[in-house]
Amino acid sequence: MKRQSGSFMTIIFACAAALAAMIVPLDAPLAQQNPIRLVAFGDSLTAGYGLSQEAAFPAVLERALKAKGYKVEITNAGVSGDTATAGLDRLDWSVPDGTDGVIVEFGANDMLRGVDPAVPRRAIETIVTRLKARGIPVMLAGMYASRNLGPDYIQKFDGLYQDIANRHGLVLYPFFLDGVAGERSLNLQDGIHPTAKGVEIIVARILPTVEKFLATLSQR
Repeated sequence: MKRQSGSFMTIIFACAAALAAMIVPLDAPLAQQNPIRLVAFGDSLTAGYGLSQEAAFPAVLERALKAKGYKVEITNAGVSGDTATAGLDRLDWSVPDGTDGVIVEFGANDMLRGVDPAVPRRAIETIVTRLKARGIPVMLAGMYASRNLGPDYIQKFDGLYQDIANRHGLVLYPFFLDGVAGERSLNLQDGIHPTAKGVEIIVARILPTVEKFLATLSQR
């Protein structure tokens, strides 16, 4: 009887170990069954002005996430020259039904044209509101105003992203061009749009925030 009991317990322990090895935490990237469908919705900084599509932000971000084990498909819905209002005008056809999440990046062109910050504020908040009404979560990528526009403009423009994020409970990346803005070697000759290397730095810096956003999607 002792031998049979020992043999039986050995089998039980072996089965338990096998089951434990098969269990994957629910929040692990590889636990995904279907790819997460994201849309990168923005202006030339999203579109990849002056770069190949493979070097543009959405493609580089997709590769970075896949390298970390996430199953993602990121659509490039960036249009060069778009203001926040122009983005709002094309929202419905730029973000199709079935989208799991949207990274919204607008405001740079408004700022460069000196548009009253109330205008992009209204447009970006309307984009967020309409996406939420469709059940599509939003991550907001912010922009900083050029420092030569004066303290009043800077305060109103820089603050609109945090205000919208707070009001709607959004994951926010405060400055899309962090680490790249003002660095000549990381921008094209116009001094505004990032080079391929610049995009890689943007992706490396924004990646933890995007992962935080993806974690919120897995909880839905």
